[in-house]
Amino acid sequence: MVAPAGDGPWFEDFTVGEQLDPAPAITIGPGEVAAYQAICGDPLAISLSRPLAEAITGQPGAVVNPALVLQVAIGQSTVATRKVVANLFYRGVRQLRTVRVGDTLTTVVTVRGLRESSARPDRPPRGLVLLGIEARDDRGRPVLDFERCALVRRRFDNPTGQHDDLGGTPEELDMAPFAEAAPTDWNLAPLGHPQEWPIGETRSDPLRDTVTDAPALVRLTQNLAPPHRDASLGQGGKRLVYGGHTVGLAQAGLVRLLPTAATVVGWLMCDHTGPVFEDDVIDVAATLDAVQPVANGRLLAFTVVVRAERSGADPVPVLDWQPIVLAP
Repeated sequence: MVAPAGDGPWFEDFTVGEQLDPAPAITIGPGEVAAYQAICGDPLAISLSRPLAEAITGQPGAVVNPALVLQVAIGQSTVATRKVVANLFYRGVRQLRTVRVGDTLTTVVTVRGLRESSARPDRPPRGLVLLGIEARDDRGRPVLDFERCALVRRRFDNPTGQHDDLGGTPEELDMAPFAEAAPTDWNLAPLGHPQEWPIGETRSDPLRDTVTDAPALVRLTQNLAPPHRDASLGQGGKRLVYGGHTVGLAQAGLVRLLPTAATVVGWLMCDHTGPVFEDDVIDVAATLDAVQPVANGRLLAFTVVVRAERSGADPVPVLDWQPIVLAP
């Protein structure tokens, strides 16, 4: 499928099983790393210090924050979402390989399911597109694998007959896929002793943060979704902040609560429960759901809830995120 910028693809243009034409490859160099850090301020230690990264991984070179790797892959996957209304969820995100500063990423996007949304007289027709996304480095090695579901515009009012089952949130937490993806040869000792956090306990990041520089992250990752660039296409005439931006700030808050975090191995799910706009003030709360020992440490499963406060109103929920973290 080839569509000029701003001219689709519409919902009717997708076919289950098709692989979309790829976006340009992106090299994640020091400039990209610095720009991302300025926007999200993530204190993940392994991505801030090259000597620490080398001590932990046993390999030379600085490590790219796993959230930035995901941001790039999401941006490259927007070849499918130039007619997007919103991104509804991410599912089964797994970081399969550590990305080093200087690596180049290419992302392959495959259509896995289509479901027409119910027609309503107060809005244009739309439909759900389930996308399978795999990112590879410049040596052809898989580094990231996940699904995301986008709500996109339909070209016509006519029924399409597309009613695929797109799946949903897993009923039980299965740590096995994340244990398989976790690096087992890392030395986590430089991160310090295991941090005590009882299962079921919720902790809130005392540092609330303001959402700024949203278009910069969109441009940095080559995100082509128009509502993130053009306020007239957003909700209520306001430019919609890209959902990954909220996740990046959420990860920064989680790492402040868990400074011994080595990396985020993946996400079980991520639901955007409400829109985010620039200058919103967000707060992050994390609940530890489960712990599983691995060869060199522990996998910790969290539920992270983000709320946004705007215009003096009460905070509203905007993100429900379930990351899996490797830590001592």
